[in-house]
Amino acid sequence: MNNQQSSSALKIGVKALGISAGIILVLMIVSGILTRILPSGEFARVIENGRTMVVPGSYVLIDKPAYPVWRWFTAPFEIFVAEGNVALITIILFILSVSGSITILEKAGVMESLIQSLVRRFAANKYRLIAVLIFFFMFISSFLGIYEGMVPMIVFIVPLALSLGWDSLTGLGMSLLPLAFGFASAVTNPFTVVIAQRIADLPIFSGSWLRIIFFFVVYFIITAYVTRYAKKVEANPRASATYAQDSILREKLGIAEGGGPSTDSQAGPDHGSDDPRHTRAMRWFSTCVGLAIALVFISGQIPALSDLAFPIMGLLFLVGGIGGGKIVGMAGGTISKVFFGGALNVLPGVFLVMMAFSVKHIIVSGAIMDTILNESALLIEQTPGIVAAFLVYGVTLIMNFFIGSASAKAVLMMPLLTPLADLVGITRQTAVLAFDFGDGFSNMIFPTNALLLIALSFTVVSYPRWIAWTFKLQIIMLLLTSAFLAFAVLIGYGPF
Repeated sequence: MNNQQSSSALKIGVKALGISAGIILVLMIVSGILTRILPSGEFARVIENGRTMVVPGSYVLIDKPAYPVWRWFTAPFEIFVAEGNVALITIILFILSVSGSITILEKAGVMESLIQSLVRRFAANKYRLIAVLIFFFMFISSFLGIYEGMVPMIVFIVPLALSLGWDSLTGLGMSLLPLAFGFASAVTNPFTVVIAQRIADLPIFSGSWLRIIFFFVVYFIITAYVTRYAKKVEANPRASATYAQDSILREKLGIAEGGGPSTDSQAGPDHGSDDPRHTRAMRWFSTCVGLAIALVFISGQIPALSDLAFPIMGLLFLVGGIGGGKIVGMAGGTISKVFFGGALNVLPGVFLVMMAFSVKHIIVSGAIMDTILNESALLIEQTPGIVAAFLVYGVTLIMNFFIGSASAKAVLMMPLLTPLADLVGITRQTAVLAFDFGDGFSNMIFPTNALLLIALSFTVVSYPRWIAWTFKLQIIMLLLTSAFLAFAVLIGYGPF
């Protein structure tokens, strides 16, 4: 990394921000219009085992709440005082903490040392590295349900991809894509499979054999997709969909177009890859990141800790970044200045997250969330077998647009889907599978998904460019999930 470079690689472009904000603004307006068109209604709810559950058959119409048009546009700010605001605030603090901490490591030269060491280690086995990283990210999200805690790893994987002669999209394909698709290809994911199976009164982890087969099929498809694209970019860097943006990023990171250090890189004496202080700083930061990942896993097993996961993760990243800066000899004042500069760089991303959260807020404020769910349930109830299974899939896709949390959707939808599955002649296990499919894959295309916006905000990849790059893969996954879902209906996927 150029020692004279003052700007951070973690910075959101104005054009990318404008396009993404425009898309979400349209969705906010559409959501507001729906509050005027659809009737308002609500289900009764009860608390079971600490979770608020919908009571099937309890939907009633209510008077439409007074919700003026101007509040559609103040919704991104109203969410700070609305129900669920703790989740939003902790996510924002997490984004700022990660960005500031990584910027400290950038300025200290630790990031450069880490990337150089990884490049030296894997230069001769580049494509094996793609396969290993994709399996790693898919495994921990599919089996352990760890997703949010691994998103910050993108800031390491993308520069690594650039250093190996690829581009930012390849880096995202090695990290973000398998994280999300692994979560959707859930085998023992506690936030989707376990919660949904408990509500459906199914044996925990039952039916894993089919989900394991699906997991490996998805793994091979993603690996082939990313590897093919990486080879294309390596053969012709200008074939990259992010060539212009990556050129600027390479210059900041001191990386040549085909990978490796650039010829005009001016790393100072404190930025050498063999500096023992950098090794100690990397170990310190890696320990903090490891603790953060362990925390996410533990919080998944202990619901009482779930609200503390993001704050403590942010704190550990902060400790790791500041500690890394101190280890390499940065002054306290310099660390503070660099941290706040890094946090300032991602403030536009924070605003995008606020807008994304506001879409659900608008729907809830207009009291039409339960209306959408009730009408969907009535539609499913009137259809037979395989059609009902696909409707469960489709309804989950729709609800995932408004509710990003998998566990929140499970406690909202599964109490309704379980008796409906019995009624229309599909197994409850099939309903759980349809729910899992609908919950996960669309996370990589819906702009209302906060984690997608967070991940992209750590890179030079805009939302439209990401959609264009993953579109074919999403079509493949839609066909694949449809085939597996039809097979599940055909065999009576159970035990019941």
